[in-house]
Amino acid sequence: MGKKTISVVGVPMDLGQSRRGVDMGPSAIRYAGVIERLEKLGYEVKDIGDIEIEHGKMIKDEKNGIRNLKSVVDANRKLARTVEEIMKEGSFPLVLGGDHSIAIGTIAGVSKFYNNLGVIWYDAHGDLNTSETSPSGNIHGMPLAVSLGLGEPELVNIAGYAPKLKYENIVIIGARSLDEGEKELIKEKGIKVYTMHEVDRLGMSTIIEETIHYLKERTDGIHLSFDLDALDPIYAPGVGTPVVGGVSFRETHLALEMLAEENLITSAEFVEVNPILDERNKTGSLAVDLIGSLFGERIL
Repeated sequence: MGKKTISVVGVPMDLGQSRRGVDMGPSAIRYAGVIERLEKLGYEVKDIGDIEIEHGKMIKDEKNGIRNLKSVVDANRKLARTVEEIMKEGSFPLVLGGDHSIAIGTIAGVSKFYNNLGVIWYDAHGDLNTSETSPSGNIHGMPLAVSLGLGEPELVNIAGYAPKLKYENIVIIGARSLDEGEKELIKEKGIKVYTMHEVDRLGMSTIIEETIHYLKERTDGIHLSFDLDALDPIYAPGVGTPVVGGVSFRETHLALEMLAEENLITSAEFVEVNPILDERNKTGSLAVDLIGSLFGERIL
């Protein structure tokens, strides 16, 4: 990363899904000491606070089945503007969630600064649903699709342009819960995905080496979208949508350490920390440990 300035912004939102609690994620990560950890590593850190979220009644659209569409659109518009300002200042945007629907705003704010933004989507889920394929109507299962230009126009056109990403510039790591519509899209568009089968078979070191090689030659910036539910619930119990059989603590640290060594990540978000479901802020503290690895922290 170099020793550039890091700008931290929280998005205390749980409107992209139906399980309450992830709106407290940014507070949990801050409480676990993320600012102090980054400063200890030698970075200048600007904590610019939280995006203001309007918490109204949970609404499901009768026409398309999507939950809280207007509120999620409004929040992501604010986030996109904030991230754009961070980028203009030459600072590194580090976004703390909040549910994964906030990736819509983060990517909207970042992508306009690159011709070919790459994305590493470290997640148990593909987040490639639209209203036609989503079994739940939860927008936190749609942000990658939205960033590719698929879905509701109000979401797709946040920040005034679409699409934000190209199919060939995405790598999903840790997937183990994919809906049928997502599987079809992955196969149709040839999206590069490392499921837990590949993690077990190839090992994380090989996967990150391949990911770096794949994205390095075709992108001019790489955004890391990190969902804590990528890890097995043994390590990260306090997440919005836990799925057993996930990536381990050490595999994940290795992945982030290798990415830090290559100095390729240009923006990042860490999402889906849910303190209500957590054990003494275990997941919030884990998020801080992982952020430390991403920004160059080492055992020795």
